[in-house]
Amino acid sequence: MRDLKEILLGNEAIARGAYEAGVKVVSSYPGTPSTEITQAIASYDRVYCEWASNEKVGLEVAIGASLAGARAMSCMKHVGMNVAADPLFTVSYTGVSGGLVVVVADDPGMHSSQNEQDSRNYARAAKMPMLEPSDSQECLEFTKKAFEISEKYDTPVMIRLSTRISHSRTLVSTNEPLDQKLIPYEKNMQKNVMMPAMAVKRHIVVEERQRRIAADVSNDSLEGLISIEQGSNELGIITSGIAWQYVKEALPEASVLKLGMIWPLPIEKIKKFAAGVKRLVVIEELDPVIETELRAAGINCEGKDLFTLQGEYTPSMIREALSDNKNPASAFDKSALPLAPGRPPVMCAGCPHKGLFMALSRLKAVVTGDIGCYTLGALNPTNAMDVCVCMGASIGMAHGIDKATDSEMTEKTVAVIGDSTFLHTGINGLINSVYNGSRSTVIILDNSITGMTGHQQNPATGRNIRLDPAPAVDLEALCRSVGVKSVYTVDPADTDASRKVIAQAMKEQHVTVVIARRPCALIPTGRGTPDMVVSLDRDKCTRCGACLRIMCPALTKGEDGYPQIDPVTCNGCDLCVRVCPFDALISGQATREEEAKS
Repeated sequence: MRDLKEILLGNEAIARGAYEAGVKVVSSYPGTPSTEITQAIASYDRVYCEWASNEKVGLEVAIGASLAGARAMSCMKHVGMNVAADPLFTVSYTGVSGGLVVVVADDPGMHSSQNEQDSRNYARAAKMPMLEPSDSQECLEFTKKAFEISEKYDTPVMIRLSTRISHSRTLVSTNEPLDQKLIPYEKNMQKNVMMPAMAVKRHIVVEERQRRIAADVSNDSLEGLISIEQGSNELGIITSGIAWQYVKEALPEASVLKLGMIWPLPIEKIKKFAAGVKRLVVIEELDPVIETELRAAGINCEGKDLFTLQGEYTPSMIREALSDNKNPASAFDKSALPLAPGRPPVMCAGCPHKGLFMALSRLKAVVTGDIGCYTLGALNPTNAMDVCVCMGASIGMAHGIDKATDSEMTEKTVAVIGDSTFLHTGINGLINSVYNGSRSTVIILDNSITGMTGHQQNPATGRNIRLDPAPAVDLEALCRSVGVKSVYTVDPADTDASRKVIAQAMKEQHVTVVIARRPCALIPTGRGTPDMVVSLDRDKCTRCGACLRIMCPALTKGEDGYPQIDPVTCNGCDLCVRVCPFDALISGQATREEEAKS
């Protein structure tokens, strides 16, 4: 019997737990902080895994695998849960055949997200159980437990992570995996076809299931999902997830009820705990989900009157909030730390998006943006993005601007969207624009990868999750197939040529698409070589600073005022060469040609 110790990320432990539970199919869309789960699954050859085109599709694939009798899983970040919500709510009614687990990673503090939503609200609204681990060992164990609960109670099960759990490493004991079993398929239209007459009956089943699970957690029929650490009866804490780690550090003397299952709540168990302490405090990041339910059940408690609704908590924050001395000496004093120099977020050296956004800035375009690395186009030096809401929204917003305004504004408006994001939820927006006679211009930033989440493959890259060859979507052909009359392709590093093509596209009286194609500078096909490094002709340089204003990490101002080129960082994209008005910067390509002539 294997019992090895490994230090794993929480995300890697989720993957290991699914593997040990005998999962057969995993379909996900990458999204920080959840991405590493499915990447880690890809290392287990016996598991079929894939990058889906979006989270809704990923969950639907997992539902199909579960219906066929296999254990299946789909993983996403919290905003991806919004995309997957349609199938999520109804699969709660149909239930499962093989165990079905949905993993969602929240991002308190918005380290890499456009909002700070709390996915526990989805478990409550969709009426399905949700587990929340507090470290990597629990990530593994709770994943295995989730599959067991799923099949025992005929329900999908959600696992909620947060950034700190997903991206922290702790010691984990691993074991041999279970066999991958396939439960025989049985045709059952009353259970699986959610027409109104069937759904009405299934809703009754769902409510009864909720009551049964809550009762079983309260009476300890489901082991390992709730624990009580008895301390002083002066203070009782109810908490879960990463907040439990903070509570243990900040309040070692308190009695603590730790919830591993955070929905449905074991109210009877909580009532007994509350009766044994003089003061009861709920400590939970983001929304007062637990606190609200306790108050509704008549349990007197404190919570968000002491703590913020925003961001992450810390041990010092918790200690101070529950201390009579609001500035205790034991609290961590951040002011004692030396200040680190500020580093503004900028696009990478050689990033294909920078030249494109310089072109849009020069055109003074109104830019409806999307989710990806290119959102940095909103910042210096280009300041060339006006709005960013969610995956795929840029195209619909540009169409809306066209329909709400006159032609003058339409001819100044463009939508920008990445290749992966376009395939995620941009296609429907493009179809809608064409169908409804829009005059909008759409720019697809094709950098040949899913960049912001760490370079995952997508349906346009020609590779699958395990880097095996796969059919690649032809973006030009796809756009033409939905009725786009004018499709242009440009190299975004050639900012002047891009500006001219975009200006032409914006004047046309129908939907136009410009595909700005150059590989990401951080993948092999986009990475520069030493002979591509730009050089400086100091005799021609006037130290005007034009090259420095593009804010390329490879270019800095030297003490003598001349630009300095870091040969390690320079990617040879030649954007700086093109913006220099005095031809003082020389591309590696030109240098090679001169050397060849001589």
